[in-house]
Amino acid sequence: MKEGESRKRKRRRRHNSNSKPQDQESYQSKSTAKTTAKKHKQDTVKNNEQQYEHHQTSAAASAKRPKPSSFLDKMRARLSGGHFRMLNEKLYTCTGKEALDYFNENPALFDMYHSGYQEQMSHWPELPVNIIVKWLKDHSPSLVIADFGCGDARLAKSVKNKVFSFDLVSNDPSVIACDMSN
Repeated sequence: MKEGESRKRKRRRRHNSNSKPQDQESYQSKSTAKTTAKKHKQDTVKNNEQQYEHHQTSAAASAKRPKPSSFLDKMRARLSGGHFRMLNEKLYTCTGKEALDYFNENPALFDMYHSGYQEQMSHWPELPVNIIVKWLKDHSPSLVIADFGCGDARLAKSVKNKVFSFDLVSNDPSVIACDMSN
């Protein structure tokens, strides 16, 4: 029995001695693979960080106003945009008298409409009022202007011309609240 056991031991020793170099090669190639994978991961992380920094810099440069920082702020902005679209549709599908009555019944809707409008405008590449201001500055300041649906009277505040500012509700003493269809 001892002879049988010793043969087995000899075979194991031969097998182990033959496999050590393979194990060492395998270990070295695994080690090299791990090092390569680690370096690749580090490069990827560094590249992602650079892209993120570039995106942040680009976003900061192109942002007209700070972006909502919390989930709640983002949801409020979306809700404001939804209210604006609903109120805007109402204004497009009713008469001037109906619109005036609608806002007189609930003046807070006017503020809701304008905050939604401001949110929508923040996504526009160019604001129409800025185009009009530029056009007026290239023409005579003696032109008299009527601004229907003036909102916050931005046009009147931006040019030297005499501007009559009209809207359904007035939150500014320079704005005439009226049914603009008359």
